[in-house]
Amino acid sequence: MSLRRVTLLWLGKCCVNLTWWLPRLRKVLSFKMLCTCSREQVMVDEGDVAENVMAFKEVSANGFSAKTTEVETKLDEGNIEEAESSLREALSLNYEEARALLGRLEYQRGNIEAALQVFEGIELHAVVHRLRSAVSEKNQSKRGRLRNESVNSVSLHAASLLLEAIYLKAMSLQKLGRLTDAAQECKSVLDTVETVFPQGMADFSWDHKLHETVGKAVELLPQLWKQAGLQQEAMTAYRRALLSHWNLDADCCARIQKEFAVLLLYGGVEAGAPSLAAQIDGSFVPRNNTEEAILILMILLRKCCLNKIPWDPAVMDHLCFALSLCGQTFVLAKQIEEVMPGTYARSTRWNDLALCYSGARQNKVALNLLRKSLNKLERPNDLSALLLAARICSEDFHLASEGIEYARRALENAKGEYEHLKGVAYRLLGLALEKQAKVSSTDLERTHLRHEALKSLEEANTWERQSSDLIFELALEHAQNRNLNLALSYVKEFLDITAGSLLKGWRLLALILSAQKRYSEAEVIIDAALDETGKWEQGVLLRTKAKLQIAQSSPMNAIETYRLLLALVQAQRKSFGTGKFSRKVEGERVLEVEVWQDLACIYSSLFHWRDAEICLDKAKSLKISSSATFHALGVHFEARSQMQEALSAYSNALSVDPDHVPSKVSIGALMVRTGGKSLPVARSFLSDALRLEPTNHTAWYYLGMVHKADGRAADAADCFKAASMLEESAPIEHFSSAW
Repeated sequence: MSLRRVTLLWLGKCCVNLTWWLPRLRKVLSFKMLCTCSREQVMVDEGDVAENVMAFKEVSANGFSAKTTEVETKLDEGNIEEAESSLREALSLNYEEARALLGRLEYQRGNIEAALQVFEGIELHAVVHRLRSAVSEKNQSKRGRLRNESVNSVSLHAASLLLEAIYLKAMSLQKLGRLTDAAQECKSVLDTVETVFPQGMADFSWDHKLHETVGKAVELLPQLWKQAGLQQEAMTAYRRALLSHWNLDADCCARIQKEFAVLLLYGGVEAGAPSLAAQIDGSFVPRNNTEEAILILMILLRKCCLNKIPWDPAVMDHLCFALSLCGQTFVLAKQIEEVMPGTYARSTRWNDLALCYSGARQNKVALNLLRKSLNKLERPNDLSALLLAARICSEDFHLASEGIEYARRALENAKGEYEHLKGVAYRLLGLALEKQAKVSSTDLERTHLRHEALKSLEEANTWERQSSDLIFELALEHAQNRNLNLALSYVKEFLDITAGSLLKGWRLLALILSAQKRYSEAEVIIDAALDETGKWEQGVLLRTKAKLQIAQSSPMNAIETYRLLLALVQAQRKSFGTGKFSRKVEGERVLEVEVWQDLACIYSSLFHWRDAEICLDKAKSLKISSSATFHALGVHFEARSQMQEALSAYSNALSVDPDHVPSKVSIGALMVRTGGKSLPVARSFLSDALRLEPTNHTAWYYLGMVHKADGRAADAADCFKAASMLEESAPIEHFSSAW
């Protein structure tokens, strides 16, 4: 067949199909020019919600054109119908499409009320119809016919235009303050898309305008509900945004996740568990707002670490708050460790990790990190790191000297804008000096250190006059120095500042009164505290009450109080299972094993041997190697005049804890009563006990007995005098137990 004949046949087919092609070609060109082409495009500011909306000075298609100046003139005159007709005739548009373009033009010009009036003429069913037509034509285009591809593009552009009009209508309502109506319109956009695309819009990923509009609507809806004060609806919208198939880009999804986490943490409304439809078998389901926020923030942090989204420091800030709120600082430390190197300065990372590990009670790890951070090659004068290191060291006898050095360096660097932290530095210096005094080798050094500690705490009080913790520490320090009247005034001041809300204040007050031998008043204080205290927090108060009753020679009343305490601890175990509260009353240092130890000592003093043995067996079953249990066993044997067995039990206690003072004193007393060659051994044990606990009046008494047996009458008199003075001011428990 010749080339001429082939050409004629092709032209003939084109002429036959001309009536089909011309109207469709005209419509394709109209929408292509309308949606993507212009002689001058003016982009709206990116911060405005109507970003990426274009203003057209003139549009033309297939030989037809329409100038926006003419349309704007008609709109200014209030002739919306004429402007609409002008566009429909010039560009071959239907009613809804012309309205969508006019509304967009009015919105861009800032005429919000006029734009809303134009948008009111667009019916939602027209949008649904257009989108369904686009989906149907898309399915037909899969057969491979080129002409259906063109028609599908036209229908989808029209649908995108109408969907954007509904979105801009919601924006207009928002600007006019009609937030609930705006949220309903925005929700209708998402409902429409979800109805037409139940499996998502993956097949339409090439239509960027449609995806852009849907993404903006997804992000806007929860914000509208929040602005309207409807937090529950906002949370539902956030979950819908994250669980449905919207094909959101990574940045948009990250913004929604962050906003949702912030609402969960600070919104003040409990969201409740996600719906069952959104839960996957075997997956973790958050039990409250905080857990859900933490989960979302961890996902965001992982995206940041994998460079899927830009690094956002606010994500880490919110995660720090959430995990600290739950007491999960160890988990927070692991999250900080996973952050890519270079995100934080290494000294800053070390300080943050030290703070986390300190909160998790891993002080050794925290202190090692701080030592690296405070190295002379890093940041040796970092005030926050110095204060944290001083606080950690002030809690350990063996680190007290190092803590004194850190506190003094902190004082040197507390200048200028940080001068207000001098009070904290003085306080930590006082605590470290007090700890150092307890391990000092001589009485002279011990007295000097305690004087310096008290002086530092008093100086701290001049900087922080309303610090309740500092006032409590002053009361405790004066009580330990047996300045009972001054300690009493400080503890009363502490109770006034805290409005009696902290148990440690009531306990210290009761202990000071017991040191003044005002046992009945101390018991009244404990009873009043019990009336104002929750059930699970009463354990430590009940134990103090029982010891007050023993001091008043009422052992049977004490046994009854211990039974109440034991019932409380066992009820705690049943309520909380075998977790961290199973053997410890929540928030207090009362262990079940301590209850059995105390009961064993009481029954031994009453010569109830069988009951004492039962209590000791219970204590052993709870904690096999316990110096206190071995000591209680020694007391039991000694009460039964089984001295050799008692000595063996006391020795076992020291093998568990070489610094167990009650066992040292008991061995010394036993040796004194034995007499003869045992006196030097007794002197050694008693002197060692007094080195660890200088206020132990029993140790002073038996040391005086040793001096008397050796013929040193003057030394014996001094020891007896010290024992008498200390016994007159001895509390029923150590003052430090109130902390």
